[in-house]
Amino acid sequence: MNTNQYVAKSLELHLFFGRIMKEHALFLKAGFTPANAAFSNQAMLYKNEFEQLLMRAVMLSDGVVSRKVLCSGEVVTEFTSLAENQTERFTGIPINKEITERELRLCNHYRVFGDAADRYPLIKQMNRTALKLLDGLISFKETILNNVVGCEMFTMNYPLLIEHIIREAKLYRDYLEMLERDGDLTEQSMKEIECFWNQIMMEHALFIRGLLDPSETDLFHAADGFAQEYAALLENCRSAHQQTLTSEALEKTIRFRDFKMAGTQGIEECEIRSVILPLLADHVLREANHYIRLLQN
Repeated sequence: MNTNQYVAKSLELHLFFGRIMKEHALFLKAGFTPANAAFSNQAMLYKNEFEQLLMRAVMLSDGVVSRKVLCSGEVVTEFTSLAENQTERFTGIPINKEITERELRLCNHYRVFGDAADRYPLIKQMNRTALKLLDGLISFKETILNNVVGCEMFTMNYPLLIEHIIREAKLYRDYLEMLERDGDLTEQSMKEIECFWNQIMMEHALFIRGLLDPSETDLFHAADGFAQEYAALLENCRSAHQQTLTSEALEKTIRFRDFKMAGTQGIEECEIRSVILPLLADHVLREANHYIRLLQN
């Protein structure tokens, strides 16, 4: 991978995963009770640190990151701005909404500069900063999980959700370590990618099912159906030797993406009863869009 590719691939990782991490920290903070004010403050610190990292990535991405990534719906969606406004109002947790505005402009006014070699030192430092932050955030999440499963702490976040966000943080770290070590992102096979993201999608369906109001029976059964479909897909993926199930995964994920999109709109418009924050709905939608792009590559 040449310098331009290293810069572009690094920024693409930060644009997607940096936002995911800062939102993980926000969801953790929103789920703590007053008894765990110290943990709440620590989550806020990580939210702010990843917010700063993401802003730097956005500012360095103009003319470098591919249009396919910027406009895939994995970086920002048509629902993100309102989701952030609503979530800030509901939780009282401040969100730097200028980041979303800048990301939308990157997609809507796309341009190509070509050579990005001059950004290499800045990206190198950004990757080091991200790795250090991820080591701390992963440890923080693991401490929370151990406290919750050991009945030392109560949080509104499911233990499975905490495990889920630990895995995503570790994947982000693995990709950055791969880039720094090899200058490339070719180690992970398509089978590994599909197995990882099929599990993520399955768990999204389980979370949606569990966070809907009991009166939302149709949506409950729809989410449960997706959970079962991805459970079967995950089992097949894990049992396969080399072959992948890309076309089947793509078809299911497009359908699931459409379900999430309708759900995000319904939550923002107050038409769905749930305990799902609007930003969480948009968050899982972006992850489906990310998986779709990987499957289509």
